[in-house]
Amino acid sequence: MKRSSKILLGGVVIAGLIGGAVWFIQQQAAQDPEKRYRLASVEQGEITQTVSANGTLNPVVLVSVGTQVSGTVKKLYVDFNDPVKKGQALLELDDALVSASERQSAASIANAQASLELAQANEARIKQLLAQEYVSKQEYDQSRQALRSAQAQLNLARAQNERDRANLGFTVIRSPVDGVVIDRVVDLGQTVAASFQTPTLIKIAQDLTEMRIDTSFAEADIGLIREGQKARFTVDAFPSRNFVGEVQQIRLNPTNQQNVVTYNVRINVSNPELVLLPGMTAYVNIGVQQREEALLVPNAALRFKPAEAAEKKPANGQPAAGGGGMAPGMGAGGDGGGAKAAAGKGKKRDGQSGTVYVLDGGELRPVSVQLGITDNRNTEILGGELKAGERVVVGENSNGAKKPSSVGMRMF
Repeated sequence: MKRSSKILLGGVVIAGLIGGAVWFIQQQAAQDPEKRYRLASVEQGEITQTVSANGTLNPVVLVSVGTQVSGTVKKLYVDFNDPVKKGQALLELDDALVSASERQSAASIANAQASLELAQANEARIKQLLAQEYVSKQEYDQSRQALRSAQAQLNLARAQNERDRANLGFTVIRSPVDGVVIDRVVDLGQTVAASFQTPTLIKIAQDLTEMRIDTSFAEADIGLIREGQKARFTVDAFPSRNFVGEVQQIRLNPTNQQNVVTYNVRINVSNPELVLLPGMTAYVNIGVQQREEALLVPNAALRFKPAEAAEKKPANGQPAAGGGGMAPGMGAGGDGGGAKAAAGKGKKRDGQSGTVYVLDGGELRPVSVQLGITDNRNTEILGGELKAGERVVVGENSNGAKKPSSVGMRMF
């Protein structure tokens, strides 16, 4: 029994030594900065800052075809997606009442014509009697007045007949432009009433090869947008395909919803393949600033903040951005602009400051930098001691040493 106890005790001791050695090796590896932190190199390249918004694709010209007369839809000649030509019949209304009015006005013309002929005969007869002094001058003047009145009544009857004939023609609704029917509001047998407001019957897109996007950009971005700038966008129907447009107009009329001010930006889009359809949602990005051969640092490096570096100072003697409760990448003014831009908000303005950490002799060294524009992945470095090729810390590996928890085991 004694011998087996000694063997068991020796095995426990050896296992403890092996475990301690493994733990010691892991701790040493964890303290190695090359293995503890994830690093990225500072590079030079091109960077483009973009502003984003959602919009809706619409035809450049959308014609809402209505009616000037009331009636019941008797015939439909077109339907959704049908191509139409200018002057082509789209639908026809029941013309019973309008046709009756036209016949009535035509009869009024005949009646007025007969009255005119009688007035002309009377005027000629009175004129001859006046020459022979059988009638007075007053009677002659009355005959002339009756003639002029009969002529006016004939003109009135003709005008009323022209109006009725025009209304009769309006019972056949024709296309005012060449295009494609994208909406049909009425059905066969439906009654339409054109009283105070013209009802819309059919909507026609004049040319779907040219479309536009109506977007709403925030007031913080509108100052960077200019007419003629290129815009790239995607749609849900083709998520892996990028389309290109051009800024046509910046509407000066603002929209205020819940104290958020936006401006309508209209973008022209070519659609020769007719793959873009009216009403599609477009996710628009407009490149507003671009830099060539810029010094670029990953945005993750601006967000990184080691726990043990809270009290350290950067190489130029300024307080570290992580001190005083400020997040890395925050400007000296404490407005958080640098951190927001580094986080991918796309609101970068030149002159903001941030802090990155580099490995120097196996230790982390904070470096203050001046930030430029961002593309939501990398940020331009305008000033500071950072150089191309240096490696900055972008994160900490999950197997690295962690700061001991401040919550200890309660001793009894």
